[in-house]
Amino acid sequence: MDSVTLACGNGGKETNALIERVFMPYLKEFIVAFDEDAPKFEAHGEYCVSTDSFVITPLIFNGGDIGKLCVCGSANDVSVQGGEPLYLNMGFILEEGLEIPLLKQILQSIQKELLKANLKLLSLDTKVVPKGSVDKLFINTTCIGKTIKPGISSHHLKQDQAIIISDTIANHGASLFAMRHEIKLKTNLESDCQLLYPLLKPLFLSDLKIHALRDATRGGLASVLNEWANSSKVKIVIEEEKIPLKEETKGICEILGLEPYALANEGVFVLALDQKDAPKALEILKSNEKAKNACVIGGVFENPYPSVVLKNAWGFERILEMPEGELLPRIC
Repeated sequence: MDSVTLACGNGGKETNALIERVFMPYLKEFIVAFDEDAPKFEAHGEYCVSTDSFVITPLIFNGGDIGKLCVCGSANDVSVQGGEPLYLNMGFILEEGLEIPLLKQILQSIQKELLKANLKLLSLDTKVVPKGSVDKLFINTTCIGKTIKPGISSHHLKQDQAIIISDTIANHGASLFAMRHEIKLKTNLESDCQLLYPLLKPLFLSDLKIHALRDATRGGLASVLNEWANSSKVKIVIEEEKIPLKEETKGICEILGLEPYALANEGVFVLALDQKDAPKALEILKSNEKAKNACVIGGVFENPYPSVVLKNAWGFERILEMPEGELLPRIC
């Protein structure tokens, strides 16, 4: 079998061949109940659930591919709600003609991330559609996790809280822009796509009170902060010079006239906690090499008019608006 055919979606021999020869070598070890339409599992306590769909183009990009992205992205949505990711449901929509070697490469990435995340597959589905109905491959996921750090909400921001960012921003969006516009860089800028739970778990197990936590994906840092300001009815002030930004990312943004604060990330989170707790949170985060750039970038203030303000090194302020329009389609 060199490529996916419409017959691979008929539910018969060809479907079984696709599942057994292509999918199972990579995913069978993670499946909770093989040959069952609806596996059963026991649940006690509070759980969080997140559903996401992945349509990124190109399927393979610097720093990852749609396989890595779909596991990390879905697990991260659960993690930033204070949950430990446990189970994943996956649905694959395959375009007729999709090359089997490419599909296997993506499944291998999924296998690698499932192992890292210690995730199990509850259910798995495949559909094949005629050529042109989708662009090669779309993946839908639902992640289920058990809450281990309750009380995290975008409605919990208050005066005298600090805003912390975990790493340099906008690398995912900037690297995709560079690929699509064929911008040649002296260094190999990569997507920041990664699992966030290993970074967050030490925070969850500490006595720190985390008020708000979000991964800064579509819409980037600007989107997260504006959503928080509106949900909690507060003013958030961010100091521009404190926001960690790679020179390559900054250069791409300057060339294309983009704001890095509005570009997507796939391995960066923003959190709000009491100012007195910020040093301890940073100490915990920086004990992991992947969060060595974590820092406080601003704070929360009472204000009757929700807003996000960006203050530059000279003290001048401007409103950081919610991103508007389509900057870069199909980034996740």
